[in-house]
Amino acid sequence: MSYLFFGFLTGLSLILAIGAQNIFVIEQGLRKKHIFIVCLICSLSDLILIFIGIFLFHHFQSLFSPLIELILNVFLLLFLINFIWRKLKLINNKILINKNSGDNTFISTVLKTLGFTYLNPHVYSDTVFFLGNFSKDFLITQKYLFGIGASTSSLLFFFILGYLSKFLSKYVQSEKLWKIINYSIVLFMSLLSVYVFMSILK
Repeated sequence: MSYLFFGFLTGLSLILAIGAQNIFVIEQGLRKKHIFIVCLICSLSDLILIFIGIFLFHHFQSLFSPLIELILNVFLLLFLINFIWRKLKLINNKILINKNSGDNTFISTVLKTLGFTYLNPHVYSDTVFFLGNFSKDFLITQKYLFGIGASTSSLLFFFILGYLSKFLSKYVQSEKLWKIINYSIVLFMSLLSVYVFMSILK
């Protein structure tokens, strides 16, 4: 599997969830208000945070002793276990979408988008910590490809979600569809957990 595609799948697994940020993007799409800037902020923010994580772990990698490597891999495994547990816990949750207009000025929308992005602690654990930590042992070109793949999944996801929200909204509220998606993500993340666990045992 190429590192570009691997990054794409990993990034998509992290982002393919209906949380506050993604619901906000769908709502803006349904209202046809400032869709482009909302999708651009979300996807560019992910790209910036993903590469901050990759470069931070790459920069400090030479300082990592075997013990620190082990601790980081243990935290990586705990992150994955927690991620899988949260997915399973929320698997039957219903999704509510608010189609009312509310305050939709350009400035208000930009500030809300920034808030939903940067005030969400999961965005940092998913991008900076997880993707940076997971790719720390890759070669530098592999890290670039992995980061580009993860960033591309974010770009495509947000723009599809925003511009096809009217079409997607009926599927977004389908419990059966989300069960299939979430179980697929759980399976993929479980495979990553096995990979990390095996690296801990080395």
